[in-house]
Amino acid sequence: MLSSVVSGAIDGIDAYSVNVEVDVSKGLPIFTIVGLPDISVKEARDRVVSAIKNSGFDFPSRKITVNLAPADVKKEGSLFDLAIAIGILACTGKVNTEKLKSFCFLGELALDGSVRFVKGVLPLALSLKQSGHKSIVVSEGNSNEASVVEGLNVYPVRTLKEAVGFINGESEISASRTSFDTLGGMCDFDCDFSEVKGHAFARRAVEIAAAGGHNLLMIGPPGSGKTMIARRIPSILPLLSYNESIETTKIYSISGALQRGRGLLRVRPYRSPHHTSSAVAMIGGGTYPKPGEVSLAHNGVLFLDEFVEFNRDVIEALRQPLEDRMVSISRAKNSVVFPAGFMLVAAMNPCPCGNYGHPEKECLCTPYMIRKYRAKVSGPILDRIDIHLDIPSLKTSEIIEDNTSEPSNDIRNRIIKARQLQSERLRDTKISTNSQMSSKEIKKYCVLNKNCKILLSEAIRKLSLSARAYDRVLKVSRTIADLEGKENIETAHIAETVQYRSLDIT
Repeated sequence: MLSSVVSGAIDGIDAYSVNVEVDVSKGLPIFTIVGLPDISVKEARDRVVSAIKNSGFDFPSRKITVNLAPADVKKEGSLFDLAIAIGILACTGKVNTEKLKSFCFLGELALDGSVRFVKGVLPLALSLKQSGHKSIVVSEGNSNEASVVEGLNVYPVRTLKEAVGFINGESEISASRTSFDTLGGMCDFDCDFSEVKGHAFARRAVEIAAAGGHNLLMIGPPGSGKTMIARRIPSILPLLSYNESIETTKIYSISGALQRGRGLLRVRPYRSPHHTSSAVAMIGGGTYPKPGEVSLAHNGVLFLDEFVEFNRDVIEALRQPLEDRMVSISRAKNSVVFPAGFMLVAAMNPCPCGNYGHPEKECLCTPYMIRKYRAKVSGPILDRIDIHLDIPSLKTSEIIEDNTSEPSNDIRNRIIKARQLQSERLRDTKISTNSQMSSKEIKKYCVLNKNCKILLSEAIRKLSLSARAYDRVLKVSRTIADLEGKENIETAHIAETVQYRSLDIT
């Protein structure tokens, strides 16, 4: 007897439907899975046999052939277990084949028959919905994730036996519902900008960077507060919009980084990989490419502490995502594109000993050592960083005083207003922040008056700015104007932006 059950498979950050065709026929008791399965799919044979037996069903002692169609595309993961088991039970008459056509199945089976959490359910649910399917059966751990897809009925099950009873109409399961609006408002953060003492200039620069999504490089001696400031940037960023949340959650779902029972992510991601991370860990890759840190930071912040301590190939690999907001990974067996639209925040010491420019401590580095140290960050990478910010050490009086700075909530409110202006201005494009503007948008929305042109021309001449750095200056100036609610860029905005190119000045 032949049965067909609908499931799905992951391809990059997207997915496609898979027909699990099961044939139970006369012959020696052999269980075969075809259709380019990887090892984890092949091992489903042992999981399915034990799950069916331990759920109280008889496993047929016949020849069983399972085909995963389309058969010319590699399948990986354990999410086909539930569909394979249902297909076998349908062939033996334990499942109503007519009702079976109305459902899709995603889930891993434990040996006792329980249905376990699997990764990638959100993109799978979106793909199945687009393919015209209306109902899917998943584990309870995946129900909140899948049920955010509007127009899709998501039925959570705990065991294989429960799934069979539901399909046959012997029991009822309520469809899971998760509304995007009910996923929570502004979250409480563990840290706040009110805890940052002094650094008024740095706080202003960080606010500008967050308002426009600009890349930021902080240079300062050890203990000056670079990491402390970076960790508080998520607390001043607005929540993810619905489309941003879908994009980000899809990446976390296929990476297995989404917590069980979670729905869509609302808080912008913050990733801080160690400086020993490899290029594959940072950019993504593998035999069957998976997202790296730049993609996990999509729509959020990627913080690289001790920036110059990263391997040079890792730093240089950031060129494409910083410019194109995506990563294209090609392998012999597959080629995928992952989104990588993140705000880069990097921190580094001014010299090997860290005391260059310190008002009290002596720097032991020679000019050659300092130049060699800073040269680890190449010109093309610096060109792609909008703001270069010096973070000096705090004075003793600033350290011991009890005065608190402006809280994150007040800063965030200004940033939200600035981003609303940007969204309204860019509503006819596919972008939402000033940092994403191309030459076309820059020419249209960054119009300069005569005085601004004179000032900027002088800055280009003295700092030897490249064409890319010129565009970055205009983008940051546009953001400063948005924070002040100004319609046009003024000379004061240009002048302030030039201050944030410290590495060009030196």
